[in-house]
Amino acid sequence: MTTAVLSTRNLTKQYGSGSTRFDALKGVTIDIAEGESVAIVGKSGSGKSTLMHILALLDSPTSGELAIDGLDAAKLRGARLNSLRNRTFGFVFQQFFLTPNTSVLDNVMLPLKIARVPSRERRRRALAALERLELAEKASSKANDLSGGQKQRVVIARALVNDPRIIFADEPTGNLDTATGAVVQDLLFDLNETHGITLVIVTHDEELAARASRRIYLRDGLVVDAIDVHAPVRSAVAS
Repeated sequence: MTTAVLSTRNLTKQYGSGSTRFDALKGVTIDIAEGESVAIVGKSGSGKSTLMHILALLDSPTSGELAIDGLDAAKLRGARLNSLRNRTFGFVFQQFFLTPNTSVLDNVMLPLKIARVPSRERRRRALAALERLELAEKASSKANDLSGGQKQRVVIARALVNDPRIIFADEPTGNLDTATGAVVQDLLFDLNETHGITLVIVTHDEELAARASRRIYLRDGLVVDAIDVHAPVRSAVAS
């Protein structure tokens, strides 16, 4: 049996208190195996982005358990948490979060700078990532001067620069036209299929979700369905 790289048990997340309390997650239990492509699917307000933020150590649950390679995430603090997140995860968001008047190369190097990688090695790895995404010729361009599709490819290069085991993609094609979105989808799934990077996509787009090997459906903070393309009888919801 494949070991889960990400595992949650009865995960809850609440915002506010009393009459203003909102339960974003109401007890989510899932396992994600190394090398899988998983789509977390739901409408706005379903809890899918909240779940991704917790899985990616960008937020903490109110209760329940999250384990990364069997390690209890609740025990991670400060520099140790930041180091594991920076070393293990890459992020691709709908909003590009690029510094607009900074060069493409500097934007891609940012995770390496945070990780205190020496400058010469930062540059080498960032250029290699841009080459991989066929953007090496744009290294000195300002991020603001790129098209939407080019910006998203820069974001993918930045996600790859630390050689992550897991890429989280939150509505990665939401700001792109259909043709450019298809190119970005192909890039992400190629990284999963060819390089074995675990891919976790958060989306409301059924066509995008259908490309994943497994789909987990959320509604009102609960897992309501799970579809495994390769083994339909398998459920993501623990019994």
